[in-house]
Amino acid sequence: MTFPAPGRLLELACQSLLRDEAMAIAALELLPMELFPPLFMAALSGRHSKTLTAMVQAWPFPCLPMGALMKEQQPYHETIQAALDGLDVLLSQQARPRRWKLQVLDLQKNAHEDFWTVWSGTKTSMCSLLEPEVAQPLKKRQKVDGSGAGPKAPSAFMEVFMDLCLKEGSPDESLTYLIRKIRQKRGLLHLCCEKLRISSVSLQNMRILKMVQLDSVQDLEVNCTWKLSTLEKFTPYLGQMGSLRRLHLSHIHMSSHITPEQEEQCVGQFTSQFLSLLHLQELCLDSISFLEGRLDQVLRCLMTPLESLSITNCLLSETDLRHLSQSLNVSQLKDLSLTGVNLTTGSSEPLQVLIERASPTLQDLDLDECGIMDFELNAILPALTRCSQLTTLSFCGNPISMAVIEDLLRRTIRMSRLSHVLYPPPLESYEDVRGTLHLGLLAELHAKLRQMLRELGRPSMIWFSANRCADCGDRTFYDPDPILCPCYMTV
Repeated sequence: MTFPAPGRLLELACQSLLRDEAMAIAALELLPMELFPPLFMAALSGRHSKTLTAMVQAWPFPCLPMGALMKEQQPYHETIQAALDGLDVLLSQQARPRRWKLQVLDLQKNAHEDFWTVWSGTKTSMCSLLEPEVAQPLKKRQKVDGSGAGPKAPSAFMEVFMDLCLKEGSPDESLTYLIRKIRQKRGLLHLCCEKLRISSVSLQNMRILKMVQLDSVQDLEVNCTWKLSTLEKFTPYLGQMGSLRRLHLSHIHMSSHITPEQEEQCVGQFTSQFLSLLHLQELCLDSISFLEGRLDQVLRCLMTPLESLSITNCLLSETDLRHLSQSLNVSQLKDLSLTGVNLTTGSSEPLQVLIERASPTLQDLDLDECGIMDFELNAILPALTRCSQLTTLSFCGNPISMAVIEDLLRRTIRMSRLSHVLYPPPLESYEDVRGTLHLGLLAELHAKLRQMLRELGRPSMIWFSANRCADCGDRTFYDPDPILCPCYMTV
């Protein structure tokens, strides 16, 4: 006779208990803490809202990482509302329940998955379960108490962690419900957000932003077209994001309706906010019109060395590039992208110095569509060969001859970590001055490079040729046969 595995027996027991929700809720007072996670998983899977509300009130751990259980593309509005109702009941009680430990409801979908893996069958030490790692979001934002006293009582307020995407239109049901609860609780319920995406800087979204504990934001991406006047309204919020590690800003355009003095004041106020970003590691600036002649303003306000810097589709002067190459913030770069920045406006020396200063740490270098020609690529080759940690190099969209590409291959072949190189179709592979590619010639040239890699002992090193389609913007890759975008397909 065979018996179900212990994990399966536990699952069956939870399902049996949940058939009578009233009984399940009544049993929570006596339920051992190690049975809470499997019962919660079963209740969430079965959409037992009343049980979920009651379990939130009785949750015996500092953090409830519910978001890790919510699968993508599935609606969880009722489930989230049930959990928020549980918080509401807790915060409304004058006398705290005996087992109240919950301080954080985490609705981030990719956070703390290990917590639930433990309870679904993987063994671990009991110590790690009693004070789980999932309490970190709260701990990060509390001052360390060195008194050596025993465990603290739960805070008077509670925190809800949720990744936010503020876009056009009304917020979804879950966020609307949460905002209503925050307003009702008047400071007892805090909205925290580690990943914040903004695609519309509307008045409604600015009101939502006021409710966020901005010092919790670690990753901010503002991806919408906005004018300097809009930037001026957003500026004070940025300065409050003291925990920010990644910042992505795009499509900021100057307005013809403001004076140069107003523009200078607005840009100065914005760049000064970087003085408060003491933990910033990644900075991405895409299509920022005010950068030309002002890059040094941004660099001067950066308080820590960056790990990743992306300045793309921006106009930069030679002076800007010199400031960039001399900045203290680039000496520890791992990733550098200057895609769409014209690097041929003057001397190639700033780019050489920039690469050389980052060479001890640089892993990924992207110089696509920078106007680089044979002369510039030859000039930076010595600096490139000093990048001992470089794994990926891309310089697509630049007019480079086959001879220089071959020279690049020979001089970088001994860079043991360099595994991926994306290069433009050599000039010799074009049929005419209009830029029509001869796919047969390109295949021959690519095959020649592959043969060189084999002869030089690096057959596994990947060299792709890539070219951006002028019609749709998608890249076409050649290795050696083309992976064509739809524009190339003939009817």
